[in-house]
Amino acid sequence: MYKYPTGQNYDLNPSVPITDNNGDVIVGNNKLAELIKRQIKDGNKIFVFDLYPGVDKENLISLLKGINHRLLIETDTCKLPDDDLHKMYDKNITEDRVFGYMVSSRLENCFNKVKVAEAKSKIEETKNEVIFVVGLGASLFAKAEVHYYFDITRWEIQLRFRDGMANWMFENSEAPILTKYKIGFFVEWRLADTHKEANFDAIDYWVDANVSEELKVIDKKSFHTAFHKISKEPFRMEPYFDKSVWGGQWMKNIFGLDKDAENFGWAFDGVPEENSVRFTFGENSVVFPTMNLVKRFPKELLGEKVYNMFGAEFPIRFDLLDTFEGGNLSLQVHPTREYIKSTFGMDYTQDESYYILDATESSCVYIGLKEGIDKEAMISELEAANRGEIIFNTEKYVNKIPVKKHDHILIPAGTVHCSGKDTLVLEISATPYIFTFKLWDWGNIGLDGLPRPVHINHGKKNIQWNRDTHWVMNNLIHQEKVLQNDDICMIERTGLHEYEFIETKRYSFHEKVEISLNDSVAVLNLIEGKEAWIKSSDNSWPPKKIHYGETFIVPASAWHFIIESCEGNDIRVIVATIR
Repeated sequence: MYKYPTGQNYDLNPSVPITDNNGDVIVGNNKLAELIKRQIKDGNKIFVFDLYPGVDKENLISLLKGINHRLLIETDTCKLPDDDLHKMYDKNITEDRVFGYMVSSRLENCFNKVKVAEAKSKIEETKNEVIFVVGLGASLFAKAEVHYYFDITRWEIQLRFRDGMANWMFENSEAPILTKYKIGFFVEWRLADTHKEANFDAIDYWVDANVSEELKVIDKKSFHTAFHKISKEPFRMEPYFDKSVWGGQWMKNIFGLDKDAENFGWAFDGVPEENSVRFTFGENSVVFPTMNLVKRFPKELLGEKVYNMFGAEFPIRFDLLDTFEGGNLSLQVHPTREYIKSTFGMDYTQDESYYILDATESSCVYIGLKEGIDKEAMISELEAANRGEIIFNTEKYVNKIPVKKHDHILIPAGTVHCSGKDTLVLEISATPYIFTFKLWDWGNIGLDGLPRPVHINHGKKNIQWNRDTHWVMNNLIHQEKVLQNDDICMIERTGLHEYEFIETKRYSFHEKVEISLNDSVAVLNLIEGKEAWIKSSDNSWPPKKIHYGETFIVPASAWHFIIESCEGNDIRVIVATIR
């Protein structure tokens, strides 16, 4: 039986220190109200309160009603009716349970133009008295004298969906979680991000609205200083963990998670679109989405080369998949680049890899197809299995390959694959992570009590049938290449496949190693060793401590950096960059 190692010190609440001044953060709803009253006393009249979808609007309106004002405009009263919005975004939302088509519209299209004009007329008529404009797109209604933006993390939005919150667009509180997430991912969040990005320079105060009863406010200067800091030096995002139908016990034991939880299948510790950053000002802290950095300082973060390839999008994703004492992941395939572009409007696809962070003697991956299989028979049996008529015989069609700790399995899009049970996978991939076509899910029922969505029709159009046992063994398994091996360090190129734009190198050493970035952002994880230092080669930023299993982002503008062992212990680090 596997014995979980002890003594690890994974940091569940990493933060980035900005200043030593507690007063740089205004903490609490009453303090925010006092700030607004002072601003009114100073002669300000028009206050704009822009909200990200998911922010508790009613809580804010309750606060504002306690402050003397002449007019309060709620932008939601000018929103188009549900039916009109459904018609407008029907092709984006689709009837599929999981997948939609990425929106290219703008937030202003969600509002009734006549009602917006009427609201603007009221504001003009009352402009010499105190006016509050509140809601999504508030800055579309008036030019602010004081402009607030209330921000919230993607994880908090998802938790609120689970607690019954509706999407902003629709009265759909009873809708399945997958539906709410899909509407957010493909439509609402895209519209809101575009609007937020257009207002970066105009916003005077940023509000951490993740806890409705304790709003936290920083000014424009503090916001800029915080995100500019992490555009220049390595940083860690705040991780979050979620259970799954196949989830395991490894992270619970190693990372010190909730012992009473049934399992944890996912760890999001390297996904800027999902994760957030905690900034500290003295003893106070604020939490904001990491995507603010990607949109605000893309060239500093990504590098000119990567920015020219992807624009203001973060192309590398690290996450952990835990199946220890759990079950197999779903058998799946990711779309080819041509398919994801034409079908879902995405510019690139989820090429990926499994880095085996830990394993048992029985650990395995399922990958690629066996020699000479009948593909029509395989699809027919998959369809029958998902109708509940048979149990799909995975090993009849798919290679089952044993894996051990520190193996790196390459999985270019179009390759049938999944991880087996009793495996801890560091998944290193490109970032369109929602596009997984499940082929067989071992008969699992989702956490929402519904059968998990399976997409055989999409999947069969993307399976690369020539990726059989011979091809897999020659292209995807044990592709490590030693680039340097001396008394200082062994450097190996472990992946990814030549079809994929991410390159990964593994550094093994016991003292220190200097790593140079070729005008590319880097994402790294400490894959062996209790802890190490990440240091600046020119002392331009303070040292950072990294612990086993933690993911760090190193901006391209850092250029080069040092990883140094603590007390001369053996260290292994995996570093991903863009070729």
